[in-house]
Amino acid sequence: MNDSFIQVRTDENNPKWKDCIKRENSLYSRGNGIRSEFERDYTRLLHCLAFRRLKHKTQVFFAPQNDHVCTRMEHVMHVASVSTTIAKHLGLNAELTQSIAIGHDIGHAPFGHTGEDILNSLISFKSDGQNSPKKFWHERNSLFFADFIETLQDPEGTEKNLDLTYAVRDGLICHCGEIDQQGLKPRDQAMDLYDIRRPGMTAPFTWEGCIVKISDKIAFLGRDIEDARAYHLLDMASYRQLREIVASTLGFGPDKKNSVHTTSGVHRSGRAVNTTVLINDMIVDLTQNSDPQSGICFSQPYFKFITELKRFSYANIYNNWRLIEFQHYAQDILGCIYRTLMKTQVYAQNRKMEQCFKYAPNLKKTFIDWLTKYSNYDPEKKSIMRFCTKEVFDINNDESYEKCVIEYISGMTDQFAITVYHEIISF
Repeated sequence: MNDSFIQVRTDENNPKWKDCIKRENSLYSRGNGIRSEFERDYTRLLHCLAFRRLKHKTQVFFAPQNDHVCTRMEHVMHVASVSTTIAKHLGLNAELTQSIAIGHDIGHAPFGHTGEDILNSLISFKSDGQNSPKKFWHERNSLFFADFIETLQDPEGTEKNLDLTYAVRDGLICHCGEIDQQGLKPRDQAMDLYDIRRPGMTAPFTWEGCIVKISDKIAFLGRDIEDARAYHLLDMASYRQLREIVASTLGFGPDKKNSVHTTSGVHRSGRAVNTTVLINDMIVDLTQNSDPQSGICFSQPYFKFITELKRFSYANIYNNWRLIEFQHYAQDILGCIYRTLMKTQVYAQNRKMEQCFKYAPNLKKTFIDWLTKYSNYDPEKKSIMRFCTKEVFDINNDESYEKCVIEYISGMTDQFAITVYHEIISF
């Protein structure tokens, strides 16, 4: 066990502790001390609706019909497993790590990163970022959903927002695992998290947040290749390229006694990927090469291997023509829903939303419920429904209404978006 991080773990002895456990409000108190602050956050995220919907959201392959292909929820559980294993081995706070991991993708749009890009392209209002091209990005949306959208009932049945600790909220918005970094270290100061303007550019506040950020990358690389094989996206040239990546970066080839399979998760033939071996090897390498002085890092051979593996995945999987064809379909789906909802603002302002969507009952019910809970559409009904949530959207403001529509769409599952789309276009 490499416990070199014990002195910097997030606990009562850490000078950052008070900032880490700070909550803005108070959901409610159970009146007992059975769970720690971060365990409470874990269960709040576990029970929220956005987490439940992850089981029907795309990881890489859209609206999968194959039960054994990874969905967003399975990816989240992989990240939780990887990050908790690393945290325990390094002597960090596993409860905090697991809480960040389980909630890090609750703001993901339907159809994965494609859906995220589509929503970003649809938004007409100006970005509030500093030279940032992205107006919608899922890391900030995860924080937004945790702070303003997701609710749980208190013992009296009133719906209240989750009110997570600062350390967990910070981990949600700073989790971007797509950025290639070595020697990752946490930042020193707490900050207003909504001042973070671009994904991947701000280090987490805790070492545990750094672990989740790295684990996000570890979790998806091997599994995406395994699923691509199940869908026959990889040809023999791709398998040869995989073998060459292993040989050139880790120094193992099929002529070596110690086979590639045991060191990289890739069989000698290149025709199968052992995800568990691949993840194990990356975890072991990371824990052996990380310390508080150097930061969270891989050995140079493994860092190069991961970089090349990621490049391989973009070339052979994420940009595969079959996935690109589905992206056009996803563009039609989300674009149609967006345009349909944007036509309803005047009905919302006149409190006549019941006149809309007679042809789309699923869209009608859920969007009216959304407006009631999160906007100034029907304050009386909101009070009756016991929604003790902030008024997030203003139906009388064009930009706010558009944000309301975008956030509503972002919460959809793949299948629900497809269902609503066909409701709209069917006659």
